[in-house]
Amino acid sequence: MGSPPCVVRPVQSRRDLRRFVQLPYDLYQGNHYWVPPLRVDQFEMLNPRKHPFYDHGRMQMFLAFDQNGDVVGRIAAIINGMHLKTHNDQTGFFGFFETQEPYEIAEALLHAAATWLRGEGMHHIRGPVNPSVNDPAGLLVDGFDRIPSLMMTYNFPYYEKYLLRWGFSRVMTLWAYYIHRKHVLIDRLRRGATIVHRRTPGLSIRTLDFSRFDQEIKIIRDIFNDAWSDNWGFVPFTEREFQHLAKGMKQIIDPRICFILENDGDPVGFTISIPDINPTFQRIPNGRLFPFGLAKLLILTKFARVTEVRVPLMGIRKSFQRHALDVIAVLETIEKTSQYGYMAGELSWVLDDNHVLRNFLTSINSVADKQYAILEASLHQ
Repeated sequence: MGSPPCVVRPVQSRRDLRRFVQLPYDLYQGNHYWVPPLRVDQFEMLNPRKHPFYDHGRMQMFLAFDQNGDVVGRIAAIINGMHLKTHNDQTGFFGFFETQEPYEIAEALLHAAATWLRGEGMHHIRGPVNPSVNDPAGLLVDGFDRIPSLMMTYNFPYYEKYLLRWGFSRVMTLWAYYIHRKHVLIDRLRRGATIVHRRTPGLSIRTLDFSRFDQEIKIIRDIFNDAWSDNWGFVPFTEREFQHLAKGMKQIIDPRICFILENDGDPVGFTISIPDINPTFQRIPNGRLFPFGLAKLLILTKFARVTEVRVPLMGIRKSFQRHALDVIAVLETIEKTSQYGYMAGELSWVLDDNHVLRNFLTSINSVADKQYAILEASLHQ
C-alpha cells in the first residue's frame, strides 16, 4: 500500500496560522475569477482577540501537509454559540475549506473537523460558513466562469463532489440574482410602487444618514434581526458583530444608495447597497496592502469606474412583510443606482425557500446568476 497523501494537524503556532491564510493565494494563483481577500481582514477574522464572533463562538483550524511538508489543504471546525442558543440542535460547522486534489486530502480534513466537533458534543456538521452564516458563506456550485460579487465566495468545482462523496447532502440553496438597468421591467415596478403607496399611505423612504451612522446601524440591526428571525438557519447578529460589519462596510459604502423605509416616521425596513469593488481587489493578487498595495487600492478605487453594486442586506419587519414594501426598496435602489452611474447589481444571497422574493425578482426580469449551497452531514454515520 502507498503512503497516505497527507497528514492533518491542528493549527498551533503563528507560523501555522500564516500558512493557513496563505494557502488560497497559492491554490488560486492564475485563476481568472477568484478574488484575493485582503490579508489583514483574514488575520483579523481568525483572531479571537479581535473578531466579535469569538464572544460566543469557537473554532479549531487544521492544516493538511503532504510528504514534503507543503500545505495542501485547510479547514476550520466551528462552534457557533448564537446558533446553538437560537436552534438548540447540536449542529457544528466547518469553514475556510480549501483543498488540492485528490479526494483523500479533503477526506482527511473533513474527518479531522468532524472528530473535533463530535468531541464537543455536536451531532451534525454544516457548512461552509466563514465563520458564520452572517459572514461569507456557501459553496459555489454554479457560476464558476464569473467573478463573485464583493463578500461572496468562490471555490473549485470539485469541492461539491468531494463533500457529497464524504457524506454531505445539500440542505439549502442560496441564489445570487443579477439585475441590469437595461433589462429590468421598471414600469412594472413603478406601477407596483403606486399600489403599495396607496395601501400604505404613511410610507416614506429616505437615504442613510451618515451624520448619525451609529444610530442608523442600531435601527438596521434591529430590523434585520426581526425580519430574518423566521428564516432557515437564522442566527441573530450581536451588537458587536453588526458594528464590526458596519465598520468594514463604512469604508466603501455609498449612502446615496442605502435606504430606510418608514411608516408614519417609524423605521420598518431597509436596503443596503455597496459598490462592487471586487475587480479592484483582483489587481492586488497577494492580498497585501503594504508596502504598495494600499496606495494601489486607493488609486484604483478612486479612478476605476465602478459600475455595479451588491445588495447584501435587506429586510422588512415581520409585521409589514405582507405589504410588499420590497417593491419600494428595489425600485428606489434601481433608480438611484442608475442615476449615480451604477448600471447593474447583484442581490445576494436569496434563500431557495423565499418564494415570494424569488418570484418578484423573476417578474421584473432579473436572473438567477449564481448558485451556492449549504451542506450538512451527520456526525454519527
